[in-house]
Amino acid sequence: MNIYVCIKQVPDTETKIKVSGDGNWIDTAGIKWILSPYDEFAVEEALRLKEKNPGSTVTAISAGPARVVDAIRTALAMGADNGIHVEIPETADSNLAAKALAGALKKEAKVDIVFSGKEAIDDGAAQGSQLIAEYFGIPYVTVVLNAEYSASSVKCKREVEGGAFEMIEVQLPALIAAQKGMNEPRYASLPNIMKAKKKEVKALKMADVGASESDQKIRFKNFQLPPPKQAGKKISGDPAAQAKELVRLLHEEAKVI
Repeated sequence: MNIYVCIKQVPDTETKIKVSGDGNWIDTAGIKWILSPYDEFAVEEALRLKEKNPGSTVTAISAGPARVVDAIRTALAMGADNGIHVEIPETADSNLAAKALAGALKKEAKVDIVFSGKEAIDDGAAQGSQLIAEYFGIPYVTVVLNAEYSASSVKCKREVEGGAFEMIEVQLPALIAAQKGMNEPRYASLPNIMKAKKKEVKALKMADVGASESDQKIRFKNFQLPPPKQAGKKISGDPAAQAKELVRLLHEEAKVI
């Protein structure tokens, strides 16, 4: 099988975000970049499918500035066989990124299945998987917790609201967007990290995949950090006095009662 995984590089969750000087983006200096956690489940699922189908290959594909090659190397260190990097602007939106990724997939000789995470943790848009599938012209299933594969289809258990689940079967090729809990992503071993440095990562430009900056539908400006939290108040006294003072504060200051 020819298995593909669409991944995204995002800031580490512990990174302290700063707004850029013009206020229209974040300051990327000093940020620690990681593979988006939901994409780790997608990579793991792709690797497990490969292991069940000898002779299969897993290709990690990502769109973004030059630095995203590091995220591709992470997938390669986990066990992917090769990678594809499509260079697009730092500020690209979900639509441009999806069109670029779908365009790269169209250049491949044969695509049997595509995996992705259900969303990226930086913007939380949860649009990429659906857009990629639409541009590529294949069915998709999102928020997938479990999948059963056959030669021509895949049955998916997906999470919906209220703690309920849906069972959906789609014909291959299809795109499967992984939810947390689909599997337990493996750690990259030191030998695999060293091997990943030598694996091929094909470089493509937007023109190569039929995408352009005109495909960007959303542009951001006037970024602002959340206001700092006000210092808390400690109420002293016996329980009765504390309760009375709390009610007064909620009524007169917070104005919620």
